Amino acid sequence: MFTESTVTFIALGAIFAFSFYAVLNAGQLSLGQAGFASVAAYTSVLLAPDPDVVGDLPALLAALVIGTTAGTVAAVVLGLPTMHLRGVFLAIATLGFAEAVRIFLLNAEWTGGAQGMTVPKVVTPAIAWAVLAVVAYWFWRSAPTRYGRALEAIREDELAAGAMGIDVGRHRLGAFATAGAVAGLYGVLWAYTVRLVGPADFGFTAAIDGLVTAMVGGTTVFIGPVVGSTFLTMIPEIQRALGVEAGWIRPFVAGLLLLVVILFLPGGLAGRIPRRLRVPELDGADGEGGAVGARERAPRGDVVARLTGLSKDYGGVHAVRDVDLEIHSGELLGLIGPNGAGKTTLVNMISGLVAPSSGEARVLGVAAGRTPVHRVAAAGVSRTFQHSKLFGRLSALENVLVGGHLVTRPTLVRRLLWLPSARRDERAALTHAARCLDRVGMLDAASTRANALSYGDQRRLEIARALAADPSLLILDEPAAGMNQVEAGELARLIRSLADDGLAVLLIEHNVGLVRQVCDRVVVLDFGEIIASGAPSAVAADPRVVEAYLGTEA
Repeated sequence: MFTESTVTFIALGAIFAFSFYAVLNAGQLSLGQAGFASVAAYTSVLLAPDPDVVGDLPALLAALVIGTTAGTVAAVVLGLPTMHLRGVFLAIATLGFAEAVRIFLLNAEWTGGAQGMTVPKVVTPAIAWAVLAVVAYWFWRSAPTRYGRALEAIREDELAAGAMGIDVGRHRLGAFATAGAVAGLYGVLWAYTVRLVGPADFGFTAAIDGLVTAMVGGTTVFIGPVVGSTFLTMIPEIQRALGVEAGWIRPFVAGLLLLVVILFLPGGLAGRIPRRLRVPELDGADGEGGAVGARERAPRGDVVARLTGLSKDYGGVHAVRDVDLEIHSGELLGLIGPNGAGKTTLVNMISGLVAPSSGEARVLGVAAGRTPVHRVAAAGVSRTFQHSKLFGRLSALENVLVGGHLVTRPTLVRRLLWLPSARRDERAALTHAARCLDRVGMLDAASTRANALSYGDQRRLEIARALAADPSLLILDEPAAGMNQVEAGELARLIRSLADDGLAVLLIEHNVGLVRQVCDRVVVLDFGEIIASGAPSAVAADPRVVEAYLGTEA
């Protein structure tokens, strides 16, 4: 059953599936990998030295280098104009590229057209599996790094990832380039395995086959493509062993498995393998190697955010109108107002998620709203969201590790080389994340997936994730939602302690008692305008606030 060709094709199928895994792991649906593979295959056959002249292995190594480079370049060229596309639109654009390449190769004279090009058979099972081992090693070692966690965060929620300081566009393009490089490896190996390479080898069917293999095997664990390729490649072999010759069985089983995975196993077959992440014990040490660097905060009382004439219009709706406001380091500022008053729109402009229609928000030296959101986060702004935006399939500890993206050191290259400093920095990052969880009272839930937590715990986890960035300005959007009175009291003490540590805190909250208890100053919005500002007791007694928000006795 395990013939030489079967063993080789399992490896080749897994390599091709890894090119889909690379982008699926970053939340992208691309069908251009067959195009990258065809560009790599034909380029390598055209430019690589003749095996009869230099020997089989040197010729293959040269072809692999050429093909990997060609696949990467093709992916970057396609990725630059398409990175703003999402979902089915990206799939259609990349599929169009792959079809355009196939039609070009089909009609070009130098490619042999539909007849293809003759290529010497050089690849052996050992070579195919050696290349697969290198590819799998890359994904294995890169997964638990700052880079790998950033890709997972983008897959789960791009908006939240950007707010954590992750450059979403750069990481998505990096994943696209990785997919091109891996698809290039596959294209070269395929060409030097089948003896005759033609455009039909890289058509729509091949792209769908690679996508199905990746998704059935699993897109959340690096071993998934190998599991998927082994399973799907063995179906015809099992058929032959049983004496069944029906050619429709493999595509039928593949389609059925894909449906089952989408409905019941979103992580694929390998997704059932538990993720293991050691939760460090907190013993008073600051971690090994000093990998987590504290940011320098402004002196207490300094202005960290200045809003001048800030407005936001949506057509004829004035969500925020001419807001002038200063936020100071060490201050706990409450922002209250009725539903629809413009509170969330205002903090979205402060954190860089929304561009103002007029006016300016100068936050920690950057023009928020006119600067990419990840750069606003890098300046020292961290936040939670009105509706929880946790990375649901990641554990609580992994969520907080993503929150520390800006203050932890990259370890990808050092992990690939097994350098001891990478291990020290990762331990320090884990310790930092555990401390943030401990501060909000959630260290016991470190290994629990975020989407399995109660709503109140999810709100606390968001605060821990925001604290992991060691911000200068922390924006909390209704953090007490879903909490009982005891939990809200503990949260009040936590928020007050953050401001006492010198952190500027902007708190949006409908729990007026909590606001009056912890805030130094309160600002009230109504129909996008500030109608009152001052000490909590004075604001609560303002007739305009009573009428607009707190309510009269009548």
